[in-house]
Amino acid sequence: MFRICFSGFLLLSAAACSRMENVGKAPDFSKSVGTDAYYAMTTSAMPEDVQPRDALGEASLWSRERDSLLGDRRAERRGDILTVVIKIDDKAEISNSTGRSRNGSESMAIPDFLGIPQRIGSQLPNGADMDNAVSTNSSSGYSGEGSVSRNERLTLRVAATVTRVLPNGVLQIQGSQEVRVNFELRELLVSGFVQPQDISRRNEISYDKIAAARISYGGRGQISDVQQPRYGQQVADIILPF
Repeated sequence: MFRICFSGFLLLSAAACSRMENVGKAPDFSKSVGTDAYYAMTTSAMPEDVQPRDALGEASLWSRERDSLLGDRRAERRGDILTVVIKIDDKAEISNSTGRSRNGSESMAIPDFLGIPQRIGSQLPNGADMDNAVSTNSSSGYSGEGSVSRNERLTLRVAATVTRVLPNGVLQIQGSQEVRVNFELRELLVSGFVQPQDISRRNEISYDKIAAARISYGGRGQISDVQQPRYGQQVADIILPF
């Protein structure tokens, strides 16, 4: 037991020391080099068959090439960038009420049964007789109410990178955004799978068209640190049974 407590103390001390390094300093940005998005943009995709171009097609304003005036510049290949529009305005209200009640009574009297009640009654204390041998009365009741009210509103835009093109043409995307104001760092992470046809002509896609969407919006810094309970409180909440 002592070893377990000592090991837990060492772990908490190590965590506290790592936090002490940030005293008086703003939180550092996460490294963008080495991520999946970085490798998708810096490495070339599989070579594609190049179709021969004619001189008339290169000079035409109606060319379908991506670099032309009216070309389709929507993200479709590994390393392309598109804009994810996050606009959440959810409101949910749930309420329920339950109730239950029950009443019951029982009474049994033996005023006369072959003279037995009289004989038993003579042996009973004063004020007790067999006329009302057993009488019970019971009641129970239950009432419960519950309600949930939630209102979330979030409007954000973030650039995401196509990190992988699946065999069926679905694009896997990943994006991150960090904004540091004074000593507080706001972090936005987006990932998921999109269909190329759902991307608009402005190279944007709404969050509700992202399959397996993972959206995280939080922060790191002094304000977020103060809002979190201490490690000791978190451990106590887990261990204490009451």
